[in-house]
Amino acid sequence: MVDNVDEPGWRDRIEAGRPRGVPLDPGIEQVEGVDPYPTTYAADHVLLTEGARLSEILEILREAGAYFGWGVRVETIRGDRLSDAEAEERARVAEEELGLPLVLLGIIFPDPKPGRDDQPVPPIDAWRLLQRARAIFGKDLRGVALDHVISVDPYGSTNPYGSTNPYGSTNPYGSTNPYGSTNPYGSTNPYGSTNPYGSTNPYGSTNAPGPGAYAYPGSGGREVVSYIGDPPRRDDETVVGRRPVVAFMDTGCGKHAWLPPSIVDRDPHVNGEPIGITDPATDPEAIGDISGPYDGFLDAAAGHGTFVAGVVRQICPDADLISIRVADSQGTLLEGEFLAAVRAVAELVIRDARGLPGGRPIDVLNLSLSYYHETPEDGQFDQTLVRYLVAARRHGCAVVCSAGNDATSRPAFPAALWRWPDAEFVVDDPADAAPHLSVGALNPNGKSLALFSNVGRWVRVYAPGASVVSSAPPLNGGTQAGTRNDRFGLRRETIDPDDFTGGFVMWSGTSFAAPFIAGLLAERIADGLIDGTADESVAARVEALEKAGSRALREWDGHRRAPA
Repeated sequence: MVDNVDEPGWRDRIEAGRPRGVPLDPGIEQVEGVDPYPTTYAADHVLLTEGARLSEILEILREAGAYFGWGVRVETIRGDRLSDAEAEERARVAEEELGLPLVLLGIIFPDPKPGRDDQPVPPIDAWRLLQRARAIFGKDLRGVALDHVISVDPYGSTNPYGSTNPYGSTNPYGSTNPYGSTNPYGSTNPYGSTNPYGSTNPYGSTNAPGPGAYAYPGSGGREVVSYIGDPPRRDDETVVGRRPVVAFMDTGCGKHAWLPPSIVDRDPHVNGEPIGITDPATDPEAIGDISGPYDGFLDAAAGHGTFVAGVVRQICPDADLISIRVADSQGTLLEGEFLAAVRAVAELVIRDARGLPGGRPIDVLNLSLSYYHETPEDGQFDQTLVRYLVAARRHGCAVVCSAGNDATSRPAFPAALWRWPDAEFVVDDPADAAPHLSVGALNPNGKSLALFSNVGRWVRVYAPGASVVSSAPPLNGGTQAGTRNDRFGLRRETIDPDDFTGGFVMWSGTSFAAPFIAGLLAERIADGLIDGTADESVAARVEALEKAGSRALREWDGHRRAPA
């Protein structure tokens, strides 16, 4: 049988299912004054973030790598190999043109020296290299950072446990036979009764316990629904000026009646180069089941970007959207890839604000993704993302970020950057920049916080994020309806739980609270832009977005605190 050429082959599926990074082990290469926290990172390279010090940083890394028999070379984010001189020149030009530093990769490779290094050398590990460099040259080493794994992390997806492998091991059941016997459950009936859960309520109680409850259909998990309301409407004849523009970085945007090409730009470019991922063979919004075996299960984040776009459309029907595909079907991406996309957006915004060629207006940037930094304090926090986001904000683009779904007060980034004390470039005067809003999730009652939502003083506002209804691409997984019984020439069956060809889904996550606020900001500034009366100067755009953000904070904080 020949592989379907329109879908990934078995090699591609294995590659797509590989974890994007490795967990940090704080017990290795310990350095006094560096107390790391758990995170995940790419093991085979580091990020080089200060072009002015590139030669110095490379010398430091190469000296540190020599202890392990490793070398370090330079590549671009897209994988082009550069000499040291070429890398320095590119970094210099990028910084001088718009004030946006260029991020490069320091690729770590085995480079044993005869008579000195053991064969083979230790496995490549970016954390060990970074720590050894700190041990030699000081713990506050700047200009080099880990390439963290970032996740869109929706709640209630195929994987309800929040990791690539839901059980934490290669084999989910811990044996060669995935079920441990010929019969996967040990009996003819896998649950031992006609009703698989033994009661009408599948959880055996009125409410399923804990944050994990949101992962299951019926309690906020990804579930097909019927939408019977009016579609978002807008009148093209009333546009004298322009529409508000919301860009979002996600898994892309699939086909949907609400999201035609006239509303969603799915192929943004800067300087003639595409922003984000463009390979149609790995598009989570078009294929749905890209990674792992041919098991019929949709991947964890398939449809995530289409859902986000639908939330913005419901809140601000008049907005134009820009879809920037950065995440894979598991909802993960590397920080270096993310930084390249954010830099591209900042460049578009700056060029537009300064009247330079190749720019375009972007009023709101939605980032329904997050990661945790291993050393967010004590001068060990890289400033590059802060500089990109602040540059966009100072030129009239608000930033809205999801707070994360781990039920923790640990700051998640980029959401927490609006007030992070070690972010040197955070704006002191709000009037100098459009807002940066971190958004947690409310339950459907509008009064209580979703139990999965991250919390803390760094979360600025909470918005609807549990059991939200929005658009879905026409994906159809392998699970079938539980019962089919045709009569009178009619197809009769129970609900197919992963047939999203109806176009709508219910889902939960701070990922979906963020676009609610992003759409709200766009809606607040829409009238003046559309009728052509709005002042389009940078200062006026910043002021309008800051007022819209302040109003959203007041309204939704008060809504959350309303008496029961």
